[in-house]
Amino acid sequence: MMDFLGKRHPTQSGSVPVLSADRPARRLNAVPARVLAGSLVLALAACSSPFKEDPNSQASLDKLYSEAKEDLASGGYDRAIKGLEKIEGRAAGTVLAQQAQLDIAWAYYKSGERAQAISALDRFIKLNPSSPAMDYALYMKGTVNFNEDMGLFGRLASQDVAERDQQASRDALLAFRQLVEQFPESRYAEDAAVRIDFITNTLAAYEVHVARYYFNRGAYVAAVNRAQSAVKEFETAPAAEEALSIMVRSYEQLGLPKLRDDAERVLRKSFPQSQYLAGNERVAKKPWWKLW
Repeated sequence: MMDFLGKRHPTQSGSVPVLSADRPARRLNAVPARVLAGSLVLALAACSSPFKEDPNSQASLDKLYSEAKEDLASGGYDRAIKGLEKIEGRAAGTVLAQQAQLDIAWAYYKSGERAQAISALDRFIKLNPSSPAMDYALYMKGTVNFNEDMGLFGRLASQDVAERDQQASRDALLAFRQLVEQFPESRYAEDAAVRIDFITNTLAAYEVHVARYYFNRGAYVAAVNRAQSAVKEFETAPAAEEALSIMVRSYEQLGLPKLRDDAERVLRKSFPQSQYLAGNERVAKKPWWKLW
């Protein structure tokens, strides 16, 4: 075994001297044969010890990433996440670490762990503001939240409607809007814009559905509040037409003629052919979202 100074230390059998500048080495033919043989055995043993690969080398990282991708492809999401977390730690500050972060989010999403997926994406967005994959991270965050609340239409059909949290849809809307505004040339921008329209209309329809629920049960103040929220926040959505109508009828029931007339004036100006206006003969159609 050699130390850092190039000197050989004595073994346990002890007769190999330490070479130094103040003590000249003896000639080779003067070294006992058994000592020389022992030294050769030790040298050969050292040379035959297995090579330990650096876990932080590019080759090791590439191998670990390849294994993680195989786990992702086969549905072994827990194993993939563990491997990707190792890559993220060992390759910190590199493009590979960013890729590992995004793959971790994808693995959580595919395994049904939405909260963890969103957390991973938020972390990526915070740590990598100038990443070339930022548009994809925003698109993925919007998609995860969007798919989480795809049951909204089913809830709209419920006869027993209660206040429900629509935060997932709102978070998806924010992510898609940020993507479209910051990366209008992104390959994901067009699809994000379509989803923005869909979510906007869906949220507006939900607000109107709740407002209608309150109106039918005589809770006119609550009906006005929800209808007004739909008009203010989603004024371009088709559901704004019925929202204004609910406001008109609710104010009528509350004995507030001035507010009733104001709401009707806005309804008439925004939707002159509205089925909810007196005198219009247009056949009432189902709302765009009512599939049942």
